[in-house]
Amino acid sequence: MSGMRVQIAQAEKGVEFEFREEDLTNKSQLLLEMNPIHKKIPVLIHNGKPVCESLVAVQYVEEFWKDKSPLLPSDPYQRAQARFWADYVDKKIYDAGRRIWATKGEDQEVAKKDFTDCLKVLEGALGDKPYFGGEEFGYVDLALVPFYSWFYAYETCGNFSIEAECPKFIAWAKRCMERESVAKSLPDPHKVYGFVLELKKRVGI
Repeated sequence: MSGMRVQIAQAEKGVEFEFREEDLTNKSQLLLEMNPIHKKIPVLIHNGKPVCESLVAVQYVEEFWKDKSPLLPSDPYQRAQARFWADYVDKKIYDAGRRIWATKGEDQEVAKKDFTDCLKVLEGALGDKPYFGGEEFGYVDLALVPFYSWFYAYETCGNFSIEAECPKFIAWAKRCMERESVAKSLPDPHKVYGFVLELKKRVGI
């Protein structure tokens, strides 16, 4: 999921890149050499040098190609706010979503409430703007929108409607999906659901 952020950032800036899939059950020598600390994806390799962690890589793309379609605002306070909300996404959304498919019964009900509560906080930050940064698609949008491809899995596993709870959030997500950079980078939600079913089997749920 996090690798999609870097793909979207590069696509937004019109930067050509080669995308390589990685089998995380059999990690390549290249991955182990390029990210020896965490041994995780994504890794952006530019001019032979690795940049690890998705938001760090997005900021690298932003700074290196700063003259092309800025993703972060120029105002220092607004930049700090964008980084704050991207950090909120990283700390809250993945875990809350994972608990929806990885739990049952009362625990799952709590997970669904926690997840929708997080989305409502984000709806508050979005306000009536088309994108989190205002009129233009930017840093917070690309940090958050990859999770949208998991929503079908969350809703199916949890038997609930995210749109019923958070219509403004879903309207924002659909707006983002109209962008070629996003639509081409996100996987099919039904494939994600199939992946989640495999994960559930693996952990015995």
